[in-house]
Amino acid sequence: MDIKTIQKQLQQYQIDGWLLYEFHGKNPLALEVMKVPKDMLMTRRCFYWIPQEGSPYKIVHQIEAHNLDHLPGEKKMYGTWKEMHNLLEALLQGKQTVAMEYSPNQAIPTVSLVDGGLIDLVRSYGPKVVSSAPFLQALTCLWSDAQYALHKEAAYVLDETVSGAWKWIQDHLKQGTTIDEYQVQQFILGEFERNQCVTEGVPICAVNGNAADPHYCPTETKKVVIQQGDFVLIDLWCKKDKEDAVFADITRVGVAAEKPTPRHQEIFEIVKKAQQAGTDLIIERYAQGKEVKGAEVDTVVRAVIEKAGYGEYFIHRTGHNIHTENHGPGANLDNRETEDDRPLIPRTCFSNEPGIYLPEEFGVRLEYDIFIHEDGSVEATLPPQEELMLHK
Repeated sequence: MDIKTIQKQLQQYQIDGWLLYEFHGKNPLALEVMKVPKDMLMTRRCFYWIPQEGSPYKIVHQIEAHNLDHLPGEKKMYGTWKEMHNLLEALLQGKQTVAMEYSPNQAIPTVSLVDGGLIDLVRSYGPKVVSSAPFLQALTCLWSDAQYALHKEAAYVLDETVSGAWKWIQDHLKQGTTIDEYQVQQFILGEFERNQCVTEGVPICAVNGNAADPHYCPTETKKVVIQQGDFVLIDLWCKKDKEDAVFADITRVGVAAEKPTPRHQEIFEIVKKAQQAGTDLIIERYAQGKEVKGAEVDTVVRAVIEKAGYGEYFIHRTGHNIHTENHGPGANLDNRETEDDRPLIPRTCFSNEPGIYLPEEFGVRLEYDIFIHEDGSVEATLPPQEELMLHK
């Protein structure tokens, strides 16, 4: 943990200090910042105070007195809740602003991890509680060069796997043998295992009306057979099975026919245009040396779909942060589900995945991942899907 860097952030935002709190794994962001070993037993409340200036301060329970010994700063131990309250009150006396993993009005739920009761307690000692969100992502989701390389490996696996899955569908259709959504899903999982990759949950293969449900997932008992002329959506994500590996996440769509219907083509082109508009905004802002927020990108993408008359059918955010978990802790491209006003910062990655979902017809979602390099260059880590996959 680089205390000096954190203190510079606190000075920039004019915050007296950052109170990191952890109890039973309820604050994974604090665990990440404090670099607490994953096998550490954290069954008692503990606090780590980083002031704007000066030395940090630790409050730990007597039973787990050693839990924060790897961090610098004076240590105080408590045994009873009254002692803990007294230590907190003494620590926070005279402080005006205290950062915690809190989001006003729960605007950013992925940061809103400290419970309301503790917020009440801290406020009772006088300080105003503010969000750690503005500087938190720089401490929890920046990629190393090694992680970027592992992402590219995973992206390659996804690209090869979805191409293989589409060919597998085509082969079955040509041979007149049955192929269904669940079999495609299992094919993808088999390719992940063969390429030493792991995933969270299971990939999606959705046909026709099922593709209009963004989180539809086939099972062994709930599946649809793929037939000639069907619209097919395939969403897959994975990471290499290595320590600190990060995810890649893509979605591809196709039609099991020699050419798409005009309706298929129309919706595909609108979604593609919207996706490109979001990426163009990020590139433009970075070229100008200006900040761009996740909510701003979502607004621009959504405007394209709304102008085309399909705004009510774009029912989720534009994208999510990607890290060691597929849905990472950093800024999302979102001004629908949340107002994510966090900036998109260098060395972070996020998906760009707009969609139009037409109930009982089909749904188009196009997804690639965007990585912002240290120098401000913006990279779609796999090329965008320019045309519908077709059965040839």
